[in-house]
Amino acid sequence: MLSIRALTRLACAAAFCTCLPAQTVNTISIRLLDGKTGLPVKASNFLVRIDRHDAVHNEWVKIDDDGSVIVTLPASASEISVKATYDMGMSTYINCNAAKETNKERNIWYPIPVILKAGAVAPNECGKTDFVAKPGEFIFFVRKRDWRDHPED
Repeated sequence: MLSIRALTRLACAAAFCTCLPAQTVNTISIRLLDGKTGLPVKASNFLVRIDRHDAVHNEWVKIDDDGSVIVTLPASASEISVKATYDMGMSTYINCNAAKETNKERNIWYPIPVILKAGAVAPNECGKTDFVAKPGEFIFFVRKRDWRDHPED
């Protein structure tokens, strides 16, 4: 009788463990806002890079019809850099966290564990805005290019 109970418990524990897959991805939400007004901006696409690599992973991005953005990242990723595109993906917005720098095109990296735990708001050099991110949320500000902006690449 004792061995049947032990085998039953072992079988239940094994079944429970197989129902809990190892976490292989992290998911964050992105809020893209106009740097001057703070209003939501709907991008054509997002260019996501991780861990200071040059490879762009827009396939990790899901943009819903309502404009909400979810990015699914490998669990091993530790940093993220994001740029948004407009005009059907042909032009990139200027990220307001680098708007006053001479190299406006450089990637600025944010730690994924911080975003997941507390949320992150990128600096806004395009205007004055006051936003607070929720855990798992990354907020960044953009502006469209103008005649003064010259891509470095």
